[in-house]
Parts: sequence; C-alpha cells; structure tokens
Amino acid sequence: MSDEQRPALFGSVVEFVESYLTLIYQRDIDIHAWCPEWWQHAEAVVRLDALWRTWEYYRLDGNTGLSVWFLDHADAHMGVLLSLDGPFSGCSVRKGHSAKVPPLPLEAPPLPNMFRSPTLTRDD
Repeated sequence: MSDEQRPALFGSVVEFVESYLTLIYQRDIDIHAWCPEWWQHAEAVVRLDALWRTWEYYRLDGNTGLSVWFLDHADAHMGVLLSLDGPFSGCSVRKGHSAKVPPLPLEAPPLPNMFRSPTLTRDD
C-alpha cells in the first residue's frame, strides 16, 4: 500500500485534538488562552482541521515531516489559537466557553457586483 493510500490515523479533527494535539501542546493556561469547547469557535475549528489534515500528510514523511509540520503549520496556528487576543480570548479553562468575542463587523459594498469575478475566456 503506497503512502497516498494509507488511511488517516485519526478519524476526525475531534479525535486528533483530543488524542494528540492537546497532549503534545502543554502550556500554562494562566498565560495562554484555550477554550475547553474549542469546537464552538469557527476560526478554531478551521485552523484545527487544517492542522489535523496537514499532520496526516506530513506524518508519512519519516525524515523531516513532523518538523516541517511543527514549524510551518502547528506553531503558526497554535500561536494564534493560544494567544490572549485570539479566538479564545473570552474563554478560560477554569470558567469555560464564552461567546463574548463576536465576528468581525462588516458592511456590504455599495454596488452588488462591484467585486464580481470577470468571465474568463480561452483562446484555443
């Protein structure tokens, strides 16, 4: 069976976070932010899912794969997730989840088609 055909080690992002990531990232929770209900934060879910998928890819490289994963993926994403002004900034391990941090505010552009993609044509 080739590497591309090997099944994922973890069946879901939840399994990855619970059985791997939170065990290898051990941090002082008084100086870092974390939410025990991480799955209630859209940004966290997307970042952690990306970490899981890239980990599954890089784990197959027995040489430098996990080093690349840590340096290029995990450290970058976890730095954002664990930062005191990141998506978990309103939460704490002791007090739990808080929906205190709202999505970024926005206003629609003045013209509905202002940023519509141009139609691409191919000259054959």
